[in-house]
Amino acid sequence: MSSVRLFDAPPAEQISADIERAFAEDIGSGDATAELLPAGARAQAELTCRESAVIAGIPWFEACFLRMDPQVHIQWNTADGERVESGAMICRLSGQARALVSAERTALNFLQLLSATATQTATYVAAVAGTHTRLLDTRKTVPGMRLAQKYAVRCGGGYNQRMGLYDAILVKENHIIAAGSIRAAVDAGRRLHPTLMLEVEVENLDELAQAIDAGVDRIMLDNFSLPLMVEAVALTAGRVPLEVSGNVDLESIAAFARTGVDYISVGALTKHVRAVDLSLRLRLD
Repeated sequence: MSSVRLFDAPPAEQISADIERAFAEDIGSGDATAELLPAGARAQAELTCRESAVIAGIPWFEACFLRMDPQVHIQWNTADGERVESGAMICRLSGQARALVSAERTALNFLQLLSATATQTATYVAAVAGTHTRLLDTRKTVPGMRLAQKYAVRCGGGYNQRMGLYDAILVKENHIIAAGSIRAAVDAGRRLHPTLMLEVEVENLDELAQAIDAGVDRIMLDNFSLPLMVEAVALTAGRVPLEVSGNVDLESIAAFARTGVDYISVGALTKHVRAVDLSLRLRLD
């Protein structure tokens, strides 16, 4: 379960698949309203941001317009991962008028959602500034938008936890119950998937000790109180990286980080987001 923070976007084919799904539900058999514009007319547009935000999602935004007009020209004044202030002009576009209006809503949907994720992440990252704790995302993402939102988390200064159920093992309460013990679950995981990161979620100090003895790669402290986190850090003494999960918000995260834990995972980075307010204004040439 690597903690990746790269600004590299997902592969082009993944972005293309994302926008094709979005266009299928929005444009369907065709944009009836765009047909009202003169055929062959060209237009320009300016994209502005109406609030302070960290921008993320430019590859999806661009792909939307290029899909409708391969000759569209986009001039950017910012880049993914950069903060813009209210009123900032983010980019200018020039292309076929029908293409610009047809792609507008889908392109904005991607950019406002991913910028919201990046902005939310940046707020949480600022809250743990001055500690060595890294901020992680979770699997609590919009269905079908996992790779995109995790990219946005990286743009906001956070790190990715596992991408899905396939690239790491996270042993939770029900897994432990079914396996019979923490040791049994860990041994099975090592035997079946020896190359995967293996983490165990614990609910008390006794389970923490068991997980340490089992030789896991990381331990998740699930809904630990602040005093218990302090005890857990002391008991672990750096032998295994510790991750905090549960009851994390902007009011609590700084205190959690100061206990000395290595990671804090926050579902709100991708789950509790409010779309950034963007505006695209068009004018005919």
